[in-house]
Amino acid sequence: MANISLKNVSLAFMVKQDSGYNLKDILVGGFFRKHYRMPKQVQALDDISLEVNDGERLGIIGHNGAGKSTLLRLIAGIYQPSNGSRKVAGRISSLFDIALGFEQEATGWENIRFRCYLQGETPRSVDNKLQEIADFSELGEFLEMPVRFYSSGMRVRLAFSIATAIDPEVLLVDEVLAAGDMAFQAKAFERMRATIAKAHLMVMVSHDLERTAELCNRIIWLEHGKVRQVGSAGEIIPAYKEWTRIAASTGKAKPGGTVLSAA
Repeated sequence: MANISLKNVSLAFMVKQDSGYNLKDILVGGFFRKHYRMPKQVQALDDISLEVNDGERLGIIGHNGAGKSTLLRLIAGIYQPSNGSRKVAGRISSLFDIALGFEQEATGWENIRFRCYLQGETPRSVDNKLQEIADFSELGEFLEMPVRFYSSGMRVRLAFSIATAIDPEVLLVDEVLAAGDMAFQAKAFERMRATIAKAHLMVMVSHDLERTAELCNRIIWLEHGKVRQVGSAGEIIPAYKEWTRIAASTGKAKPGGTVLSAA
């Protein structure tokens, strides 16, 4: 049974501050100690408790900088919590930055194999999926060419086709639905639905609220690294839309309101 359990999780980063002076200013002026600015601690996530169980489809929404992608990467194990505990049961399949990491001098066919192996596939399982991945990408004879000659759209097509050829248990998705041109996006969305359907559980970050409502049965709304509200898509997304409408009309970063517990 797949499960994600976060208990009172917090995550802080130490960020270097720009002193406003370059190295020459410091060396020539001789005031390094006087003007040196200590690294600043940034609280990316603050006391988050969350349970996601087998069969659930959870969407994470919030403004830019709310901590959505940071939370997803903490669940994936990329970041370790500064405080609290994180437990994940099940094999994790992460769809983050899918167009990065190609072998530039290798062909499309070779990159399919390389990336499938990184996703945990075996040579036999790759052989069974190879043609299907190629057909879905619609790249045809371009697969014979080194990837360095591909356009950005071609790279996204190939990356998406490979990334969604998995059989996931815990599926983590970060903004991968905008793949290629409009015709391919429609096909990609149906492919994404099929991939999500195969997963034991799924957690997704997206700014596309309509797609999020369609794909997810529960929503967590983050605000400045805290959980503002957790509930059904039908409850949370209309509340978030109203929040953004008020914020836009008043010119405020947030219109206020009580932060609710995730429990």
